[in-house]
Amino acid sequence: MGSKKINEKKIKPAIVESIEAGSIGDELGFEVGDQLISINGVKPRDLIDYKFLIAEDNLQLKILDEKGKTHEIEIEKDQDDELGLAFTEALFDGLKQCNNNCPFCFIDQQPSGKRKSLYLKDDDFRLSFLYGSYLTLTNLSEEEWLRIDQQRLTPLFVSVHATDPSLRAQLLKNPNAIELLQQLAWFSEKRIQIHAQIVVCPEINDGLALERTLNDLFNFAQGDFPAVLSAAVVPVGLTRFRPSNDGLRPVDAKCAKKVINQVESMQKIFYESTGSRFAWLSDEWYLLAKQPLPTLNSYEDFPQKENGVGSIRSFLKAMDEATTNLPKKIHQKRTCSWVVGKLVENELLKPKKRLNKIDNLQLHLYGIPSPYWGQEQIVTGLLTGQDLIQGLKDKELGDELLLPSVMLRQGEKIFLDDMTLQDLCSSLNVSIRIVHDAQDIVNKALGKA
Repeated sequence: MGSKKINEKKIKPAIVESIEAGSIGDELGFEVGDQLISINGVKPRDLIDYKFLIAEDNLQLKILDEKGKTHEIEIEKDQDDELGLAFTEALFDGLKQCNNNCPFCFIDQQPSGKRKSLYLKDDDFRLSFLYGSYLTLTNLSEEEWLRIDQQRLTPLFVSVHATDPSLRAQLLKNPNAIELLQQLAWFSEKRIQIHAQIVVCPEINDGLALERTLNDLFNFAQGDFPAVLSAAVVPVGLTRFRPSNDGLRPVDAKCAKKVINQVESMQKIFYESTGSRFAWLSDEWYLLAKQPLPTLNSYEDFPQKENGVGSIRSFLKAMDEATTNLPKKIHQKRTCSWVVGKLVENELLKPKKRLNKIDNLQLHLYGIPSPYWGQEQIVTGLLTGQDLIQGLKDKELGDELLLPSVMLRQGEKIFLDDMTLQDLCSSLNVSIRIVHDAQDIVNKALGKA
């Protein structure tokens, strides 16, 4: 790890995207498009720097407005007061991309020619801290390690995959990957915590390798201040676009059952030692094995819900609650359809049946595969526009199609294959309503606004 000085030329101004009504920024007359150049003479590199820099009583802001005029603004405030500004980007000096070559990387398993953002390989510690994205720790400079310590950027989310140095280097195809155990010791010494992730590739890092990885991580999960807070075990996702000679094979039902038995056995040992299961399987394992999902309380405080650990179980609970007190009848006759990934279809049959007991309502539930990715059992969020056209073309869709928002890019009506929502509407010749959560699905199935 070499030292690295801050290159101020790389730091771009932070562009204001919105201003909270009634905030300090609103009172000062900030406008969308204004550019924040510096705070007390310092250019913030990212949202983290921005948060640290504004935690002062007296601020001097340098602003460039959309007309090209520079303004110097002085502010007196309480330390805890926010300015109420949101920016178009979280990083003002650019994204730090991945320097690994993992054969199972989903970004490398996409077809070429799509929008550029689909090919960005994020391995930036700042996004890990801000949003919970996973990083590998292989590309950090000495200055960046120092910053993690000084600014107390905890917890971070780390892709581990294996703790055996040679195996991890093989999986990441990066010699820097061998330093993981020393890095975990550093986190422990500095009292900085992480959540770990293991992507299981059958016959490579499962079996004894998985057992060693979980035990090594658990060694850092004990004591008054555990460095490793949790470990998520997720199955490798493979698409038809990957090279045929990559040495990988998909997770099947037999493999899923084996991994479930192994991890659940280790959970019992961890629980007896610390009162926490520590390691959790993502919900996909149980769906692939056609086994019941664990009970809701077994996920404890859902430390890795965003990684698919308990997310489906939580959604099913929300669907149960949303379909508990339904009307016996709706006044206007209505037929609609709801599309999900084939992997979760069977889990949603019960709430679908409850809704279909309502007089004048008929709801079709369609769980479809993904020819686009070459996956039969697919989660809802990975379905593309092409998958929807192919999977729904001969189906009765009714008055409306209920489409989960997780299929679309955040803030935009576009799918992973760059098809637009309008293109899908035209192709299927149906009205589409976006649904966001369990209660929203029920409300829109009932025809509510």
